[in-house]
Amino acid sequence: MKTFLSRSFLCFTLVNLFLLASAAQQTPPSNSPASPQSQTTPAQPTDQSKDAQDNKKTTDQNAGTSKDRLFYALPNFLTLENAGQVPPLTVGQKFKVVARGSFDYIQIPWYAALAGISQAENSEPGYGQGAEGYGKRFGAAFADGTIENFLTGAILPSVLHQDPRFFQQSSGGFVHRTGYAISRIFITRTDSGHQQFNFSEIFGSAAAAAISTYSYHPSADRTLPNTASVWGTQVGYDTITYVVKEFWPDIRRKLSKKKQPAPAN
Repeated sequence: MKTFLSRSFLCFTLVNLFLLASAAQQTPPSNSPASPQSQTTPAQPTDQSKDAQDNKKTTDQNAGTSKDRLFYALPNFLTLENAGQVPPLTVGQKFKVVARGSFDYIQIPWYAALAGISQAENSEPGYGQGAEGYGKRFGAAFADGTIENFLTGAILPSVLHQDPRFFQQSSGGFVHRTGYAISRIFITRTDSGHQQFNFSEIFGSAAAAAISTYSYHPSADRTLPNTASVWGTQVGYDTITYVVKEFWPDIRRKLSKKKQPAPAN
C-alpha cells in the first residue's frame, strides 16, 4: 500500500506542479493607448466582471457551496472563490455536500485507475491478483477516500463547529498564495468565522487511516508504521489539492481564453 500511495502521490504532484507553473505566468497589462477600432467597438466586460460571472456560475449561493470541478471533472464543491463573509454551513449541509462529492460519477473512473495502478504494482499482496484482487483494491480505494471525506469534511467539522470549506485567496504572488494554501491544512475557519487549528483535517485523516488499515486492509499491513505512512500520504495529498484549488481559477480562465474564438476582422 505504501508503494502504491507514494507513486500515485508523486505522479499527481508532478502533473499539478506543471499546471500550476503555467498558470502562474501572468501576462502584464498593456499600457498602450486604445486604437480607433477599439474606441468604436462596444466595451467588452472587464476582467473583474468576468471573474464575477465565473464565480456566479460555479457557486451555489443558496447552499454556500460550489458547483465547480477541478479540471472540469473532479468535484470541487467545498471551495469558494471571492466569497468574503458567508454564512456557516449547517450540519445537514456539511453532510450533503460531502456525500455529493464522495459519490459523484467521476469517482468511479478515479478509483478504478487507482486500483489498476495498485494491481499493476501488486501492492498489498494479500488482495491477490485477477478480477477478485482488482475488485478488492477498487473497494478499498473507494472506502479509503469516502471515509476520509466524511471524517474531515462532515463528521469532525460538525462536532467541532469548524468550516470544511476552502476559501481561495486569489490575490498576491505565487509564493504567497502557495503558502496560504498549504497553511489551510493546519489553520481553518470556525463556524463563527474565527481562525482555529484544523483539528478536522489532522485528526480526521489520522482516524481515517486507522479505520482503513485495521479493518478491511490485509492483515499483513495492519501495523502502526503503515498507518502513519497512510496518514502522512493523505495529509500530503490534501495539501497538494489545496494548492491546486487555490490556482484553479487562474488555470480555468486561461483555458477559457484559449477556447474563445478569434475576433473577426
